[in-house]
Amino acid sequence: MPDPTKSKWSVKRILIGLAIALCLIWSIFPFYWAVTTSLRKPAETFTVAGLAIPFLQFKPTLENWVAEVKVPENQRALRNSVIISVNSAILATALGTMAGYALARFKFHKIKNPDLTIWFLSQRVLPPVVVAIPFFLLARQFQALDKISTLIVLNTTFNLPFAVIIMSQLFKELPIELEQAALVDGYSRLGAFFKVALPLSTPGLVATAIICLAFSWNEFMFALILAQKNAITLPYIISGASDTRGIQFWFIATRALMAIVPPTVLALTVQRFIVRGLTFGAVKG
Repeated sequence: MPDPTKSKWSVKRILIGLAIALCLIWSIFPFYWAVTTSLRKPAETFTVAGLAIPFLQFKPTLENWVAEVKVPENQRALRNSVIISVNSAILATALGTMAGYALARFKFHKIKNPDLTIWFLSQRVLPPVVVAIPFFLLARQFQALDKISTLIVLNTTFNLPFAVIIMSQLFKELPIELEQAALVDGYSRLGAFFKVALPLSTPGLVATAIICLAFSWNEFMFALILAQKNAITLPYIISGASDTRGIQFWFIATRALMAIVPPTVLALTVQRFIVRGLTFGAVKG
């Protein structure tokens, strides 16, 4: 007779597999839609039904990609997104690393370390729309509207708390005895930080920088309020694919892929650092 325990286990595994498959389809289908829509002619966006399988239901074309790449505004937006996200990620990671190290290794008295941590967390969960109007008024007062440097500073400000929290927890997991040994060998506190703590925290640094870069890359609110022409970004451009004739889905799909592909390729390239950084200290021997 068949073992009922094994049959139940098999049914359970089948149900889990079906649930995972449904979740994958739910997650991947928007990306599939964007790819197929970007490869269709505008008329085929409304006439081709179903899954829109290439070569079966329509003939793929790169007309939308060529048209979008040639637009000067799109080129400027892509360049601005790269400049803003990379610079803000570097600044947030650098400042957050030093602040996180201070929180992990030094004890503050007037404002306790847990209170500082909670304050940083409160800044991270603060909705950007709350400070959008004050930032706009300040930028207008100092003639900083529509400038890349302004968006870099704002993105750095909002990404900094995340970098501080991540790096402080990472430094807490590092054995302090290694830095104490460096101090005994004649290193200063700053030397122990650069020669011992910082190299050991490389996976966390990379993970923090990539996540900060992703947040800056996807930032829309500040670009919408503070950018007009010279500092527009890709999210700003994506939102502009609507005119009096309706939504231009083929352009939205192409622009969305232009925004998705670069950070995805970068994340896959440094995936091992991200995994090591985010799981640092999670398992102790």
